[in-house]
Amino acid sequence: MALKVVAGILCRGGRFLVCQRPGDGAFPDKWEFPGGKIEPGEDGTGALGRELKEELGISVESAREVFRHAHVYADGTRVELTFFEVRAFAGEPRNRVFRRIAWATADELAALDFLDGDLPLIRELRRGGLEGLSERLSQRKGLSI
Repeated sequence: MALKVVAGILCRGGRFLVCQRPGDGAFPDKWEFPGGKIEPGEDGTGALGRELKEELGISVESAREVFRHAHVYADGTRVELTFFEVRAFAGEPRNRVFRRIAWATADELAALDFLDGDLPLIRELRRGGLEGLSERLSQRKGLSI
């Protein structure tokens, strides 16, 4: 059975908010987009709101799904990832659980050591940014939103 995971894409001035995982947990020091597992009884947007509140201290006001795919990690863990563009939120993102957080351009994302499950999204962001992501993906075979 696959873990269902959500992540938020926050963009400001052409830069994306990314987070580095702590060194003492799963996938130590890897970079990721903020988010986490969907808990029983939650939908994707509910999980996104809860996770971003816990991790960054912000309240999601508007978000839309822009990318979805499945990934199997080397240890056999299967995840179904759903990425949301966070269009509006209240509060200023602050680091509550990560080693560090940073704002990075699409090209800078490629230089960071990201979780493998985030790499397909990063490739798409580098191809054309967040604008038109849903439309580009709906035209590509094998990727769905």
